[in-house]
Amino acid sequence: MRIVRLLSESGPCYAVEREGHYSLCTGSLAEGFTPTDVPVESLGLLAPVEPTVIFAIGLNYREHAEEMSKPIPEYPVVTMKNLSSLQAPGGAIELPVHLPSDQVDYECELAVVIGKPCKNASKETALDYVAGYTAANDVSARDWQQIYSGGQWCKGKSFDTFCPLGPALVTADEIPDPDNLVIRTELNGECVQASNTSDMIFSVAELIAFLSGSMTLPAGTLILTGTPPGVGIARKPQRFLQAGDEVTIEIEKIGRLTNPVVLEPMC
Repeated sequence: MRIVRLLSESGPCYAVEREGHYSLCTGSLAEGFTPTDVPVESLGLLAPVEPTVIFAIGLNYREHAEEMSKPIPEYPVVTMKNLSSLQAPGGAIELPVHLPSDQVDYECELAVVIGKPCKNASKETALDYVAGYTAANDVSARDWQQIYSGGQWCKGKSFDTFCPLGPALVTADEIPDPDNLVIRTELNGECVQASNTSDMIFSVAELIAFLSGSMTLPAGTLILTGTPPGVGIARKPQRFLQAGDEVTIEIEKIGRLTNPVVLEPMC
């Protein structure tokens, strides 16, 4: 199923997307979703899930590690994003102004949504905990990631709106092999990233097994699985996001996630 979360006249709700129309959906990540025949009018799409925690994996594509002149990691490189970084499909990516950055970068990523508490999963059982998959843009302020944050990546990845997500949550049964999906980014209509999740160093199952080791991943955990080559910081010349840009993340079987870029409004 393709599950969307949208704003209706009665508030946020889950719905099933069918040929451009929406029907109300009951249930939850933990319980599973049940479609109904009740039509619902959308006043706008929301991020398809409300995460309980957001993990982001760095340097998880071989070709991306190479373009960054980094060795292939022996273990997954893990950072986190603040929950306030979440943004809806169509919502604006805001370039920081109060703590300014002129090195804001795009990163297309397959996002994994954990549907039930997961601890000490094995590689063989890890996918049993997945509720579904969606597309994410792991927006990163490279200067705050690499220069101003004491060697930690969290600040540079956690500014408000830095985690666009969507357009839909595609349930796990629709994507039996998440490690073989075409993934790409368009910037103002130009393809700047094009790869396949088969280039990931650590598979989705391996990431879940690693993250859940001696640590419970609650239902709603969001795992961004890394980005392929073509990021702005590695291009010659470098290419960072500017106000007026439009970024689209596209993943096979999931769809297209498009967000405009604006300057952070100052109160």
